[in-house]
Amino acid sequence: MNKKIQALKYLFADAFSAGFAWFLFFAYRKSIIEAQVFDVNHIIMQDERFRYGVVSVALFWVFVYALSGYYESIYRRSRLLELKQTIVQTFFGVLVIFFVALLDDTITNYKNYYGSILILFSFHFSLTFILRYTITTRTIRRIHNREIGFKTLIVGGGESAVMMYKSLKESPKSSGNIFVGFVNGMDLDGHLLEAYIPYLGSYKNLADIIQSNEIEEVLIAIERSEQNHILEEIINDLEALDVLIKVKPNNYDILAGKVKMKSIFEVPLVEIKHELMPLWQIATKRIFDVLIALTALLLLSPLCLLVVLFIKLDSKGPIFFFQERVGINGKLFNIIKFRSMCVDAEKEGPQLSGDDDARVTRWGRFMRRYRIDELPQFLNVLMGDMSMVGPRPERAHYADQIMERAPYYKHVRKVRPGITSWGMVRHGYASSVDEMIDRLRYDIIYIENLSLFNDLKVLIYTFKIVFQGRGK
Repeated sequence: MNKKIQALKYLFADAFSAGFAWFLFFAYRKSIIEAQVFDVNHIIMQDERFRYGVVSVALFWVFVYALSGYYESIYRRSRLLELKQTIVQTFFGVLVIFFVALLDDTITNYKNYYGSILILFSFHFSLTFILRYTITTRTIRRIHNREIGFKTLIVGGGESAVMMYKSLKESPKSSGNIFVGFVNGMDLDGHLLEAYIPYLGSYKNLADIIQSNEIEEVLIAIERSEQNHILEEIINDLEALDVLIKVKPNNYDILAGKVKMKSIFEVPLVEIKHELMPLWQIATKRIFDVLIALTALLLLSPLCLLVVLFIKLDSKGPIFFFQERVGINGKLFNIIKFRSMCVDAEKEGPQLSGDDDARVTRWGRFMRRYRIDELPQFLNVLMGDMSMVGPRPERAHYADQIMERAPYYKHVRKVRPGITSWGMVRHGYASSVDEMIDRLRYDIIYIENLSLFNDLKVLIYTFKIVFQGRGK
C-alpha cells in the first residue's frame, strides 16, 4: 500500500471541495446577499477577491485537516466516524472563516449572517463528505476483497491462535490482515500455527521482529494458561511501538477499562486503545506547537543572527550542531542546536556534559545558561519531530542504558519529545545516566497527566528559568 498516494487523494479531494464550496458561496453572496443580477460565472472569475479567497480558503482547510491528524491512518477509515469528524471540522472551520473573513461584510439584515453561516456550512460539508465517502468506500471495498491490507503479526502459536487465523482467513470479507508470521508465548506447544505461517521467534524479541518486518498490526492470541504471566508484559512492550494492537476477547479481562470492543466481521477482537489525550487536545497541541514555533523564529531572528556571529567569533567550526536522537515510537531524527562545544568534543565517543565541562566554549557556556542553544529546535517542532513540551529526547546510546535499568522508559516514546519538559524544569540537564533516570520520574508523571493545561504550566516555569539564567 502506498500511504502517501492515498493521503494525497484525500488532500486533493479536500482542497477541491473547499475551493468549489467557496465558489458556490461567493456566488450566493453576490447574487443573493448583495441582491444583484448578473452573469455570475463571468463576474466571479474576474473578481480578484474571489481568486485570492478560493486559494486561501482551500489552503486553510487542508492546513486544519493536516494539523488535526486527518491524513494519518488513512487506510483505517470508518464511514460513520468520518461523518462525525467532517461535521465537527466543518462547524469549527466555518466559524473561524466567519469571524476572520465575513464578519465585516456589508449587510442589510443580521439574519444574513446566520444564512451565510448555514449556506457555507452546507456547501462545504456536503462536497467534502461526498468526496471523502467515495474514496473511503472504494478503499474499504479493496480491503474486503483482499486487494490491499496491513502487515500482521500474531502473538501466540497454540490452538487459540490457529482458530483465530483460520477464522480471519476464511471470512468472506477480509479485515485487511496480511499475515507475515507469528511469535510464540511461553507455551511449549505454541508452534501449531507454523503449519500455516512462518515462525519468527519468541515474544521476547517483539520490538526487533516488528521493526524488521515493518509490522502494522499485532493480534494477540496466547493461551489462557499463560495470559496472566505475559499478556501485560507484551502490551507494555507494544505500546511503545507504532502498531495497532488487538486481543482475543477471552484474554482481555485483566485489562478491563482500558480497551474498546471492536467486531471484525465474524471474529470479535479487542482493540487496545490507551489514549493519552482526547483527539481535539492532540490537534490543539499540534496547532499551538506550530504557531509558537513560527512566532518564536520570527521574533527571535535578530537574536539568532547575533548568536551566529558570536559562535563564529568564539571558536572554529560550524554554526549548527546536529545529533541523532530517539523520537516518538522509537523513530530516529536529527536534533538541531547552536553549537556550544568545540568541534572534536566527542572524538572519544558519546560523553555527557557536566557543569565544568572543558569542551564547552566560552560563548557556549553563556548560551547553555539561558538555553539559547536550544532555539534551532523550533525547526524540529515545525518538521514534526518534536513538540514544545515533552520528554527530552536522548541518544540511542544512552536510551539503551536507561531501558536496561528502567524498563518503564519505553512509555516516554508514546509522545513527541519536547524542547522543554517537566523533567527539565524540575531536574535540569542530566550529566549521567543516573540523573537521566531521576529526571525520567518527572517525565512519566507528565505523560500520565498529559493535558494542555499542564503544557502551559511547564512553559511558564521554563520561561521563568530562562529569564533567571538558571539553565545549566
